Amino acid sequence: MRLLRPRPLDLGPLFDTLAERDSPTVVRLSRPLDLAPEAGCEWTVPQLAALVRETAAALTAAGVRPGDRVAVHKRNHWDYPLLAAAAARIGAVPALLSSHLGPDALAALLARLEPRVLVSDRYTLALGVRRPKLRTLCLDGPAPGAIDLATLRGGAVPAVHRRADDDPLVVIHTSGTTGLPKLVVHSTTSLIRRITGFETRRWPVTSVRAEDTVASAVSFAHGRGVSWTVSALWARPRTALLVADPEPESALPLLHRHPPTVLEALPATYQQWQPRAADGAFAAVRLFISTFDAVHPPTVREFLAASRRRHPVWMQAWGQSETGPLTFRFLVRRSLARRDQRHPTTRDLGSPVPGWVGLRVVDPVTGQRVRRGRPGVLQARVPGLCQGYLGEPERWADKLDGRWFNTGDFGVRTRAGTVRLLDREVDMLPEGSCVELEDVLHERLPEVEEAVVLWAGPGQPPLPLLVTRDDRLDPGRWRHAVRDLPSLAEPVLLGWEALPRTGTGKVRRHLLRERYLSGAGAYGSGRWT
Repeated sequence: MRLLRPRPLDLGPLFDTLAERDSPTVVRLSRPLDLAPEAGCEWTVPQLAALVRETAAALTAAGVRPGDRVAVHKRNHWDYPLLAAAAARIGAVPALLSSHLGPDALAALLARLEPRVLVSDRYTLALGVRRPKLRTLCLDGPAPGAIDLATLRGGAVPAVHRRADDDPLVVIHTSGTTGLPKLVVHSTTSLIRRITGFETRRWPVTSVRAEDTVASAVSFAHGRGVSWTVSALWARPRTALLVADPEPESALPLLHRHPPTVLEALPATYQQWQPRAADGAFAAVRLFISTFDAVHPPTVREFLAASRRRHPVWMQAWGQSETGPLTFRFLVRRSLARRDQRHPTTRDLGSPVPGWVGLRVVDPVTGQRVRRGRPGVLQARVPGLCQGYLGEPERWADKLDGRWFNTGDFGVRTRAGTVRLLDREVDMLPEGSCVELEDVLHERLPEVEEAVVLWAGPGQPPLPLLVTRDDRLDPGRWRHAVRDLPSLAEPVLLGWEALPRTGTGKVRRHLLRERYLSGAGAYGSGRWT
């Protein structure tokens, strides 16, 4: 398939280009940007273009030059992609680091990055970020050991630095569910022209329309924050809503004031909002989008029911930071209807994007391709594959088999050609699927807000960890719910905050194994994590 050269073509001057196109989009925020805390919660595209230019000038005044890396580590907010655009504008390479990284992980990634500067905010710096001999800029005012960005503003705006399409553009990191995240290097070719360019084409149902109010509540430190910003704003919607914090008290007032028609959020965020799904904030949504992790059928069902549209659609995408999207599946209200007592599932992830994604299933031991209907490790061939892992060439090489990239996910290619996800390879059970068991528990026990099933070791029943809405679980209801399931240990009840999560809301299962199953380890090899 011949690859088109879709616009937009450059992240650095993106907002200037949007302003030149007379973009009518008004951007509304759940709280002010840390990059401009005094400027309020409403922005036009020309104002955003001026902010990016001003920030690029401030980074230049801080000594940043073309080719330098600029590490960004701060509270989650939409200024991550704005800072990325400012750094890219002067030829620097932004490295976006989630605020959910632990101190040791952050120190390790900063050592690998060797950035010219670290950009942060007072809230994050007050937590005690370890940054020895690293020049630090604070976005929102003075902070000990840091330079107040305000003191660097006002300088001449440098000209746009044009880089080659295959030069590094941005460094993002993987979720880190199984340990230290990998630093993923993307170029303009992979991230903008191919992954994002594919999305900016006019597609039925999924394309943003001029009359839309689009909303995003994701981890803006991850690659999706950049690609969503480019693709959504390029479509010139009427309004764009950016939700910084997922807590309902912080997020939902914005959605009530400006009801979205297209909403993208993390599965964990949808779960947090689920008890208030019927409050009216989601009544106008025509398209729900979930990315990053598995989403449970009751969650999808409740949000589709909350929309007052005649035919709302839920789009479930499966992909990875290294590859971009791999498959899509569209769910409507009847997709998850209960029929004949069968359990509706969201583990069917749909088909690979035709003409764009190649997908195969291989035996995890031999590496040989397996027949359809047989489980194995999923490998993908995509045009938007990243350039590799910064500082870890051996780890990157171990993920490649010629042109095929090993996703580390365990699943089945059905006879119909769709992908059925079973588990991450490292989290798999000897028989069955952790995520499928978790789906059943969510379906049968509506009081469960989160279920995590862990392999407990040879000869031991898997351990379920449950978060319930009132911190209680009726023993009789539990026994009835698991009556026909494989043997499970007695559940452990936790609070929502007790589950260690990544910046994208994924549960860090390896930490839970260490905490509750000391010495059990994992059943999977973990080779491709």
